[in-house]
This record gives sequence, C-alpha cells and structure tokens, in this order.
Amino acid sequence: MNGELVGFAGFARSLTHAGLPVATDTVETWVRALGEIDLADVEQVYFAGLATLCRDPDDRPRFDLAFDAWFGDRMPRTTRRPTQPRPSRMAALRTTDTQQTSGSGPHLAVAADDTEVLRHRDIATLSAAERAHLAELIATLKPMPPRRPALRHAPARRGEVDRRKTLRDMLAAGGEPVRPSRHRRATRPRRVVLLLDVSGSMSPYADALLRFAHVVTRANPSGTEVFSLGTRLTRLSRALRGADPELALSAAGRAVPDWAGGTRLGETLQAFGDRWGRRGVARGAVVVIFSDGWERGDPTLLAQQMAQLHRLARAVFWVNPHAGMDGYRPIQGGIAAALPHLDGLLAGHSLATLQELLAAIREA
Repeated sequence: MNGELVGFAGFARSLTHAGLPVATDTVETWVRALGEIDLADVEQVYFAGLATLCRDPDDRPRFDLAFDAWFGDRMPRTTRRPTQPRPSRMAALRTTDTQQTSGSGPHLAVAADDTEVLRHRDIATLSAAERAHLAELIATLKPMPPRRPALRHAPARRGEVDRRKTLRDMLAAGGEPVRPSRHRRATRPRRVVLLLDVSGSMSPYADALLRFAHVVTRANPSGTEVFSLGTRLTRLSRALRGADPELALSAAGRAVPDWAGGTRLGETLQAFGDRWGRRGVARGAVVVIFSDGWERGDPTLLAQQMAQLHRLARAVFWVNPHAGMDGYRPIQGGIAAALPHLDGLLAGHSLATLQELLAAIREA
C-alpha cells in the first residue's frame, strides 16, 4: 500500500514538469485522499487528483495530458465534461466590414486590457469613471519603504559570530561546544517626505497624488511625512493616516487653505527647512517633490533651498507630470533651478510612473 502511494506521489511531482504549480502540502492532501478511495478504480483516482492537485480550471487540459501519459488508456473519458475556456478580457483581432468592402486591406482592431491601458494613461485626461477605477488601483499599491541600518543586530545565518549568544548556548549545553550563533546589523524603515504642489496647474493630478500619498503613509505611518506646497506650507501627515482613503482625503482637503492657488516653491521650501527639515524630518530621509516647476517667486531662493535640502536628505526626487510627455525639456524656472540638486527627475503623470517612483524610493 505504501509503495503504491509513493508511486502516486511520483505522478504528482511529474505535474510540475507539465507546468502545473503543485505545492508539497497539496501532494500530502492527495496522498491522504488516496487512502480513502479504491486505488483499483482509475476514475476515483482521477477525480481525487483533479480535486486536490488542479487548482485552476485552465490547468485541467495539462492535468489530463499528464494523467493520460502516466496511467495510459485507463483514464475515464465519458464522465468528464469538456473544459470551457475562460472568457478573455482581451478582444480578438477582427476585420471591419468597411475595410473589407473598400478593399483597402484588413484593419486589425485590438482592444487591450482596460486596466493595463489605464496604467499608462495621463491622469489629467481621464474621465470620471476612469478616475474612479484609478482610485481603486492606487489603493491596491503595496509600497515598500526604504531601509536604513539600525543600531541593533538581528539573528542571521551568515555574518559575524554573536559571541554572547554563542556563550549562552554553550552554558545551556553544559559547556559542550555548540554551533556558533551569527548576527548582522538590523535595518529599519527610512523616513519618506512627500511635498505636494497644490497650485492650479497641478489640479488635474491633485486627487491621484493625495491618494498615492495616503497609500505611502499607511505603509509606514510613523515614518512618512506629507506636506502641501502652495502659497504656504501645510502639514497633511496626520490627516492621511486614517484607514479610509475617502475620509483621509476629505480631512486633507479641509486642512489645505490654498487649493488651486499660486506656487511659491522657494518660500514654502524655506518654511519647511526652517520648521521641519533641519529639525530632523529631512535628515537622512527620501524627499519627493511633486510639482510642475512653475515658480512665482525667486528661482534663486529655490535653488538655495534645494541645495540645503539635498545636503540634509538621503535622496531628493522631483516628480513632474510633464516629464512624461514627448519633447519635454526642463526649462521652467523652478525645474531649472532645482535640477542640479536632484537625484532624479521622474514623471508622475500615470499609474505606471507612480509605480516606478515607488521602486526608486525603495532603492534609494
């Protein structure tokens, strides 16, 4: 009996060569199921394997081929219903009637997946329904905060020998030699600072950027600071720490007194540095500025503040929605003044570019 079960387990392992994901616990479940059925009845063996090893209906054809190759012609064929292919969200290539009648050749119309298309669409061009879908996609993002070395150590398989832990283990073993314990320098999340331009020129992107800031804040509430930049500086960190995104955005909206106004980037960055930056918020942090670079104030002041910020921070990124457009050149007064003090100028006009930004923050 045990020998037969070992052979059946071999069939389960052969499914991995057919491209089916088969986990160890799944094989154990199938082997237990075989102990409850008549192994001489191939039909029972087939359906026991189908129920425990085939998790996706799309994998059934490959399961059938593997089962047929392993058990020969004894596989039950009359009791199985034909597998219906899962309806695809990708439209097929088709030829339009107008092109066929005109004789100008086939016109291939391809409808790509809605979500994939939306990921690359400019946020400013989206309809109300598309913005609602985008909000759902932003809520599913899983930011990974950047890490920095901590003062303490953590157990590890490789690294320096932990003398104290090794000595304690030896004392517990009565003085006998034991395998040395090792440790490495632990890490902790690095602070992230998001500065959002809320001027009129950034209004088409304001809702999406606030939702993005909310997701980043929720991933590391104690290590994320969010401020709005306009004609004045406003701290939004506390408002964006709420779990519900709609309530958090509503609270942030009530906190900002200068929506869709002008932009004085140099003055607001100076206020940030004087009140928050040099007191520890920006020291060693990853700072991200979301702005199109239109500066109503003095660009010289902005350049000075950006230089100070770059000396304080671990990395400084500037996210400009216009940077993702063809032919863009950083010639605006604010961008030109800040560019020498940046670690990266990124585009933030779509969900795909925001995901690229998350990767840049994580790797900083």
